[in-house]
Amino acid sequence: MRTRLVLAWTSAVTAALAVATATGPVAAAPADRAPVTPTVRCPQLSDDLPWYGGNRAQLQRVIDERGTCHGRGGPRPVAAFDWDNTITKNDVTDATISWSLRHDKILRPASWKDTSTWLTDTANKALTEACGTEVKVGTPLPTSTNARCADEILQIREDGSTMSGEAAFAGKWNHRRTVPQYAWVPQLFAGHTVPELRAYAEAARTEALAAPVGATRTVGTHVLPAYVRYYDQQRDLVRTLQKAGFDVWIVSAGSEPVTEVWSRGIGIDRAHTVAIRSVLDRKGRITTSNVGCGGVGVTEGEAIPYIDGKRCWINQEIYGIKGAAAWNRQAPHRRITLGGGDADTDVTFVGDATGAHLVLNRNKNEVMCRAYDNADGRWVVNPMFIEPLPRRTTAYPCATSAYTEPDGTHGPVRRGDGNVVPDQQDTVY
Repeated sequence: MRTRLVLAWTSAVTAALAVATATGPVAAAPADRAPVTPTVRCPQLSDDLPWYGGNRAQLQRVIDERGTCHGRGGPRPVAAFDWDNTITKNDVTDATISWSLRHDKILRPASWKDTSTWLTDTANKALTEACGTEVKVGTPLPTSTNARCADEILQIREDGSTMSGEAAFAGKWNHRRTVPQYAWVPQLFAGHTVPELRAYAEAARTEALAAPVGATRTVGTHVLPAYVRYYDQQRDLVRTLQKAGFDVWIVSAGSEPVTEVWSRGIGIDRAHTVAIRSVLDRKGRITTSNVGCGGVGVTEGEAIPYIDGKRCWINQEIYGIKGAAAWNRQAPHRRITLGGGDADTDVTFVGDATGAHLVLNRNKNEVMCRAYDNADGRWVVNPMFIEPLPRRTTAYPCATSAYTEPDGTHGPVRRGDGNVVPDQQDTVY
């Protein structure tokens, strides 16, 4: 098993799909593997688990035509999925943070500014005032009883702002490679060992799976989901892909030890789970630094698996593409066959898939613009399987502001030929 977190002194390291049905935006696709006439029955997705419209049949066609279940030989096709709100309903990293705050597992830093290179003086002051300086540096903060401290941490994690509404992060970063409040999550656990963080994630998992669907809890003054569920359809899809010879991976912008605890619940091991990978000190404790990608070395979060960063990590970890080339879209034979996500954080790698782009509809602008535009005829849109959102009443602003530029400004979503994607209506809900 390859090493998933590294020591601080170590250098970081088609076939045609289906003609679109009336309800599903999927059509024929250029091949990176020639169509075949099935000679055996490939593993089948369960008929007992409902999918929207013809989505199950469309995904099954990818499995039938692109899997190794026919014994055609050649490299195994790859499927890659985001985790939070793609494989599970609700965010497992947030569940771990919630549990940790309620059990006093966040250690006091010498200065909150040490936790992120982008943390503002305002946020540093807000955290210091809310969390206090009474406990020794490196010892647990009493967040189970100090609601102000828990509130500031949660608000910065959720919105990148303090409870007073001030920006918590400032400076320059590539907005298609990282977002400071995502990188901040594993940094909050600096000083803990990986086994300790896994234990917190295990406890949070047990608690979240036991809570009834729809349950909430209040931490500080924040009302948070109390439950997490594996989507049965996604568990079945992963299992069927694996049986059909696909190499299935998870690529998440969460903390890697946390994601690993959850991914094994659907039969994906640590070696196939990629998330924010912290650097460890000489005593095996998590630091505020993490491993980079695509020629970016050890930093405090400049190249995490986020938007274009997910493509980079897939290229680097799955296909062995090193250096700056890992940021680039690769030739079809070096791209995933099936990609699944739910948000703009997933749009690049899901769009790279050569067989099908599966999107769970959470009304996120860029990914839904690309999904509904369906420029290559391979996008598969499905409502969330649990508590799906109602139909969006206004169009997605594809032609004006749905695309996030590297500098953080917003502009139109463009197709590969440069043409602007027109505004799209929400039709799968």
